[in-house]
Amino acid sequence: MTTNQNSTNPINILLVEDNPGEARLALEALKESRLKNKLFIMEDGEEALFFLYKKGKFSDAPYPDLILLDLNLPKKNGLEVLSIIKHDTRLRRIPVIILTISSAVEDVLKSYNLYANCYITKPIDLAKFTEVIKTIEDFWISTVKLPPEDSGQ
Repeated sequence: MTTNQNSTNPINILLVEDNPGEARLALEALKESRLKNKLFIMEDGEEALFFLYKKGKFSDAPYPDLILLDLNLPKKNGLEVLSIIKHDTRLRRIPVIILTISSAVEDVLKSYNLYANCYITKPIDLAKFTEVIKTIEDFWISTVKLPPEDSGQ
């Protein structure tokens, strides 16, 4: 198994989720991880973009290695955020996983047309939601080789 982890650098995960309960569940699931990770939670699309562009209070924000993005967000919705990320040469290589309650074919198509790396419909069951987060971690953090921050264009 290839790993992105080395013993000193945690994986930085940006979770863009407006539901505090689901954000807390993701945090708890990732706390149980055998890999070091740091979860940054943004509650709306605009705040996520401030984080990604290191604006205001996020001037020292780390580069995220992975983004978990809900579609139904206040201020800027997930599709708008995804479009901005994937059209920016500095951000487009960050894997973006759509993690949303919507299973609408239109949302799935729009997300992939905007270059989402994968689309996952959130399970309603709490245990299954935790399992999904662990599966994301196992694949995207433990298995996949992620691009470095300074990977250029």
